[in-house]
Amino acid sequence: MTLIPELTILQPADKEQIDLPRTSEDELAVGKKRLYIESYGCQMNFADSEIVAAVMRNAGFATTSSAEDADVIFLNTCAIRDNAEQKVRNRLKHLTGLKRQKPELLVGMLGCMAERLKTKLLEEEKVVDIVAGPDAYRDIPKLVEEAESGQKAVNVFLSREETYADISPIRLNSNGVTAFVSIMRGCDNMCSFCVVPFTRGRERSRDPYSIVREAQDLFDRGYREVTLLGQNVDSYKWKGAEGTDQDLQESLPHAPSTTQLTTFANLLEMVALIHPDLRVRFSTSHPKDITDDVLHTMARYDNICNYIHLPAQSGNSRVLKLMNRTYDRTWYIGKIDRIREILGEDCGISTDMISGFCTETEDEHQESLSLMDYVRYDYAYMFAYSERPGTLAAKKYADDIPEDVKKRRLNEIIAKQLSHSSERNQRHIGQVQRVLIEGTSKRSDDFLCGRNDQNKMVVFPKGNHQKGQYVNVLVTECTSATLRGEVV
Repeated sequence: MTLIPELTILQPADKEQIDLPRTSEDELAVGKKRLYIESYGCQMNFADSEIVAAVMRNAGFATTSSAEDADVIFLNTCAIRDNAEQKVRNRLKHLTGLKRQKPELLVGMLGCMAERLKTKLLEEEKVVDIVAGPDAYRDIPKLVEEAESGQKAVNVFLSREETYADISPIRLNSNGVTAFVSIMRGCDNMCSFCVVPFTRGRERSRDPYSIVREAQDLFDRGYREVTLLGQNVDSYKWKGAEGTDQDLQESLPHAPSTTQLTTFANLLEMVALIHPDLRVRFSTSHPKDITDDVLHTMARYDNICNYIHLPAQSGNSRVLKLMNRTYDRTWYIGKIDRIREILGEDCGISTDMISGFCTETEDEHQESLSLMDYVRYDYAYMFAYSERPGTLAAKKYADDIPEDVKKRRLNEIIAKQLSHSSERNQRHIGQVQRVLIEGTSKRSDDFLCGRNDQNKMVVFPKGNHQKGQYVNVLVTECTSATLRGEVV
């Protein structure tokens, strides 16, 4: 799963769209207790916070955008890197002071860090009253009640069935244009560096009809883009019991029977057919699972965005084997070639890249740089290897690359990507791009911004245009992160 904000990020969203940490919106709270949520880490955490907000609203809570006004504060945490956890711990120091001023305030830790540390978190961070893992969000109102009675409340049970499919998320800090739709939870890939299988449990897919209903509802409410989320969306698969969803069968005759296997390619088509004006994105793809069926489905529908996030992690086959990525350099390059063949050279491709994994040599690092030269990614999420307790790598391999070497290699990867991002963006100069307006540019109220098909942020003069509209923008200049132009 792609991460924000703990990684080094080179993507347009970082420049114009995303404010972190994300908080909940204010609601009328007469006679109600107030909930404040901060989200850290991957897009799935942000989507999960919207589930938590819905659960708490059903329990009678209102949301607020001010921690100082809250009765309950939740931090939805990330455990992918030590740096991610340290950011949360530093935030807890501030909340300790807030709790001194307001002793009745409850503080809860949710998500992957809560799942990884469990009850140990209560011992290490005295300010924490509630600990809830990613599959325990339905239980949060009960945990709050326990904490209000003076007890420490914990639920870190991992489920093999929970998908929260029946809960309608509350869109936090929504721009009213784009939204996340979670299609699956957990991960069965045991990448040796990754803690996600231990913090989010086994892979399970949500039924396709609930996904289509949620996306249809978003479109009916004025949203014009959905991002289908999963740790590995390409391994999505669902097969139900006897019977069909008759309402959806009538409106979507292409939809498979519930007794047929629904693949990710099937699901993409089902969502794309909701309406041509509903853009569809997805994240994240695993190189071993993305199929030609998915690529051909993308090619058939103009509203499925021409962009794929395909994490490589390394460009060296030996390191990839140590990472347990289940593919080698040649396989990965073959997938890139297939994407270019089916979707064209303009298809946006991004990646994750790790520097300084266990035993990585200088020559192997150079192979990562040469892979970047071959693919020429549009942007990348890049970071130095950070050993996580409990992972296969922590158990089997020594974290033996000095920090200064990791940092130097990371800087070389970043410099390489900056060059490629600039080069890829320059391809768009002189082209007309269809852009979905997401809002006002962060740098000036006189400009609007939105993404093109390849997920690149485009900035242009405001004129009489409004967010939620599609406009055609002639690109006239660019940076390594942003396209700029004029509406034509």
